[in-house]
Amino acid sequence: MFAELPWDNILEVLGFSLGLLYLWWEYHADSRLWFASIVMPAISMWIYFGKGLYADFAINIYYFLIAIYGYLVWTRSKHCGRVEQSGKKKSDLPITRIPRGNLWLCIFAFLSLWGGLYCMLHYLTDSTVPVADAFTTALSVVAMWMLARKYLEQWMAWIAVDAVCVGLYAYKGIYLYAALYAIYTVIAFVGYRKWCRLMARQ
Repeated sequence: MFAELPWDNILEVLGFSLGLLYLWWEYHADSRLWFASIVMPAISMWIYFGKGLYADFAINIYYFLIAIYGYLVWTRSKHCGRVEQSGKKKSDLPITRIPRGNLWLCIFAFLSLWGGLYCMLHYLTDSTVPVADAFTTALSVVAMWMLARKYLEQWMAWIAVDAVCVGLYAYKGIYLYAALYAIYTVIAFVGYRKWCRLMARQ
């Protein structure tokens, strides 16, 4: 009975729903986003592997690990001992701009990963979209680390990732995910402005 259920469609809807919840928490810089980040990779790995998006499948292992790291950094950072003027203990990592040295490190890491992943996908798999798949995977790795460090510029990286994913997933027939990433693209612009305001109030 259970084997006859359309599990791909069910998981796609569940992943879509969790993605919206994740986006809401990210928009508000809420550390609960990392809980959704732990569940979503398991769902996404099933979907991506079945669709031949091998780099996206592999990156979800990283997503699971970075979700744990991000939660710990956001809630148990070196800033957690600070006390606000109101007397309330400040437990969350503040939003900051990425230091120049880290920015160049991110750019180098992205380009290296993109090139390496492209070669792996092109020569070692039957992927039909090695350039786009490698691009979104490489930039997502960097963007997730930037999010874990709560850098404002993580939104800019996600705008690029999300826009490419819309076309990639539509091409692969994952239409709910294509719709989800279309929403992500729009919200990423709004999220950047929201984080600017949050950072100014810190």
